[in-house]
Amino acid sequence: QLQLVESGGGLVQAGGSLRLSCVASSRAFSRYPMGWFRQAPGKEREFVAAITWSGDTYYADSVKDRFTLSRDNARDNAQNTSYLQMNSLKPENTADYYCGVKIYSPTGNYGYANQYDYWGQGTQVTVSS
Repeated sequence: QLQLVESGGGLVQAGGSLRLSCVASSRAFSRYPMGWFRQAPGKEREFVAAITWSGDTYYADSVKDRFTLSRDNARDNAQNTSYLQMNSLKPENTADYYCGVKIYSPTGNYGYANQYDYWGQGTQVTVSS
């Protein structure tokens, strides 16, 4: 069964940094785009960043130059992992962060949550002012 597990969330002061990880249970995920979204209480899930199998990255305007998304597709890794490095965090970045994988429509539309087929359980990020 294909599974995604996020980790790395926590409490940080404004201006601080966190590195989120998303581990996929199978290297089969390495062929597909992975995306990160966040959802604050009472709000819809919104796009943060996405990365294709070849390493092309896409970012929401609000996080450009502060967040960096990468992935580890190494052949000797049994799993496939993406990393979301978040710097200069702001209180408005407080949310649950989720990673997802696009399987059935792997190209384009990276910013739409309904285009992703598998999701992790999320990791909570709280940025204090």
